[in-house]
Amino acid sequence: MSDRSSAKYASRYNDESFNAKMSRYARAAGKEVVEKALLLYLVLKDPETPAWAKTTIVGALGYFISPIDAIPDLIPGAGFTDDLGVLVLALAAVASMVTPKMRKFARGRVDRWFGPVGPDGKTIEIDAVTIESEPL
Repeated sequence: MSDRSSAKYASRYNDESFNAKMSRYARAAGKEVVEKALLLYLVLKDPETPAWAKTTIVGALGYFISPIDAIPDLIPGAGFTDDLGVLVLALAAVASMVTPKMRKFARGRVDRWFGPVGPDGKTIEIDAVTIESEPL
Protein backbone atom coordinates (compact mmCIF):
# COMPACT_ATOMS: atom_id res chain seq x y z
CA MET A 1 0.00 0.00 0.00
CA SER A 2 1.46 3.36 -0.98
CA ASP A 3 1.81 6.24 1.48
CA ARG A 4 -0.93 8.09 -0.41
CA SER A 5 -3.47 5.26 -0.23
CA SER A 6 -2.46 4.53 3.36
CA ALA A 7 -3.34 8.12 4.29
CA LYS A 8 -6.63 7.82 2.38
CA TYR A 9 -7.68 4.74 4.34
CA ALA A 10 -6.29 6.01 7.65
CA SER A 11 -9.00 8.65 7.66
CA ARG A 12 -11.59 5.85 7.84
CA TYR A 13 -10.08 4.32 10.97
CA ASN A 14 -11.39 4.82 14.50
CA ASP A 15 -11.98 2.38 17.34
CA GLU A 16 -15.76 2.50 16.96
CA SER A 17 -15.63 1.64 13.24
CA PHE A 18 -13.12 -1.15 13.92
CA ASN A 19 -15.39 -2.70 16.57
CA ALA A 20 -18.43 -2.35 14.31
CA LYS A 21 -16.65 -4.06 11.39
CA MET A 22 -15.46 -6.88 13.64
CA SER A 23 -18.94 -7.33 15.09
CA ARG A 24 -20.72 -7.43 11.74
CA TYR A 25 -18.25 -9.22 9.49
CA ALA A 26 -16.01 -11.45 11.62
CA ARG A 27 -17.64 -14.69 10.51
CA ALA A 28 -17.55 -13.67 6.83
CA ALA A 29 -13.95 -12.46 7.08
CA GLY A 30 -12.78 -15.62 8.83
CA LYS A 31 -10.38 -16.44 11.62
CA GLU A 32 -7.21 -15.53 9.76
CA VAL A 33 -8.35 -12.03 8.82
CA VAL A 34 -9.82 -11.37 12.25
CA GLU A 35 -6.72 -12.56 14.09
CA LYS A 36 -4.41 -10.39 11.97
CA ALA A 37 -6.66 -7.36 12.37
CA LEU A 38 -6.76 -7.92 16.11
CA LEU A 39 -2.96 -8.27 16.33
CA LEU A 40 -2.55 -4.99 14.48
CA TYR A 41 -5.06 -3.35 16.82
CA LEU A 42 -3.09 -4.56 19.84
CA VAL A 43 0.19 -3.20 18.46
CA LEU A 44 -1.57 0.09 17.67
CA LYS A 45 -2.78 0.41 21.27
CA ASP A 46 0.65 -0.31 22.74
CA PRO A 47 2.07 3.02 23.98
CA GLU A 48 5.58 1.91 22.99
CA THR A 49 4.70 1.51 19.31
CA PRO A 50 6.48 4.20 17.26
CA ALA A 51 4.55 6.70 15.17
CA TRP A 52 5.64 5.22 11.82
CA ALA A 53 4.24 1.83 12.84
CA LYS A 54 0.98 3.34 14.06
CA THR A 55 0.62 5.12 10.71
CA THR A 56 1.11 1.82 8.87
CA ILE A 57 -1.39 0.05 11.11
CA VAL A 58 -4.04 2.77 10.91
CA GLY A 59 -3.81 2.68 7.10
CA ALA A 60 -4.22 -1.11 7.04
CA LEU A 61 -7.08 -1.14 9.54
CA GLY A 62 -8.71 1.74 7.67
CA TYR A 63 -8.58 -0.38 4.51
CA PHE A 64 -10.11 -3.30 6.41
CA ILE A 65 -12.92 -1.08 7.70
CA SER A 66 -13.58 0.64 4.39
CA PRO A 67 -16.52 -0.69 2.38
CA ILE A 68 -14.78 0.54 -0.77
CA ASP A 69 -11.69 -1.46 -1.63
CA ALA A 70 -10.22 -3.57 -4.43
CA ILE A 71 -12.53 -6.55 -3.88
CA PRO A 72 -15.90 -5.70 -2.26
CA ASP A 73 -16.27 -7.49 1.08
CA LEU A 74 -19.72 -8.79 0.17
CA ILE A 75 -18.40 -11.11 -2.57
CA PRO A 76 -18.66 -14.60 -1.05
CA GLY A 77 -15.38 -16.44 -0.79
CA ALA A 78 -13.25 -13.60 -2.15
CA GLY A 79 -14.41 -10.41 -0.48
CA PHE A 80 -11.77 -10.34 2.22
CA THR A 81 -8.78 -11.63 0.26
CA ASP A 82 -7.52 -8.12 -0.48
CA ASP A 83 -8.05 -7.12 3.15
CA LEU A 84 -6.01 -10.14 4.25
CA GLY A 85 -3.18 -9.13 1.92
CA VAL A 86 -3.07 -5.60 3.31
CA LEU A 87 -3.22 -6.86 6.91
CA VAL A 88 -0.42 -9.38 6.28
CA LEU A 89 1.83 -6.71 4.75
CA ALA A 90 1.21 -4.33 7.65
CA LEU A 91 1.78 -7.11 10.17
CA ALA A 92 5.05 -8.03 8.47
CA ALA A 93 6.17 -4.40 8.75
CA VAL A 94 5.51 -4.30 12.51
CA ALA A 95 6.18 -7.96 13.35
CA SER A 96 8.98 -7.14 15.77
CA MET A 97 6.48 -5.22 17.92
CA VAL A 98 4.06 -8.13 18.34
CA THR A 99 4.68 -9.63 21.76
CA PRO A 100 3.93 -13.20 22.85
CA LYS A 101 1.23 -11.79 25.17
CA MET A 102 -0.43 -10.05 22.21
CA ARG A 103 -0.37 -13.28 20.19
CA LYS A 104 -1.85 -15.22 23.12
CA PHE A 105 -4.56 -12.61 23.67
CA ALA A 106 -5.49 -12.50 19.97
CA ARG A 107 -5.54 -16.30 19.64
CA GLY A 108 -7.70 -16.63 22.77
CA ARG A 109 -10.13 -13.97 21.60
CA VAL A 110 -10.42 -15.49 18.13
CA ASP A 111 -10.95 -18.97 19.60
CA ARG A 112 -13.69 -17.58 21.83
CA TRP A 113 -15.35 -15.65 19.00
CA PHE A 114 -15.23 -18.53 16.55
CA GLY A 115 -16.29 -21.13 19.07
CA PRO A 116 -19.67 -22.84 18.85
CA VAL A 117 -21.95 -21.47 16.19
CA GLY A 118 -25.42 -20.31 17.18
CA PRO A 119 -28.61 -22.28 16.50
CA ASP A 120 -29.07 -20.54 13.14
CA GLY A 121 -25.71 -21.85 11.96
CA LYS A 122 -24.32 -18.33 11.50
CA THR A 123 -24.53 -16.38 14.71
CA ILE A 124 -21.37 -15.12 16.27
CA GLU A 125 -21.45 -12.77 19.20
CA ILE A 126 -18.47 -10.49 19.41
CA ASP A 127 -17.81 -8.11 22.22
CA ALA A 128 -15.98 -4.85 21.68
CA VAL A 129 -12.22 -5.03 21.71
CA THR A 130 -11.43 -3.44 25.04
CA ILE A 131 -7.73 -3.84 25.57
CA GLU A 132 -7.28 -1.32 28.36
CA SER A 133 -9.36 -3.37 30.79
CA GLU A 134 -7.57 -6.62 30.03
CA PRO A 135 -3.93 -7.15 30.96
CA LEU A 136 -1.57 -8.05 28.15
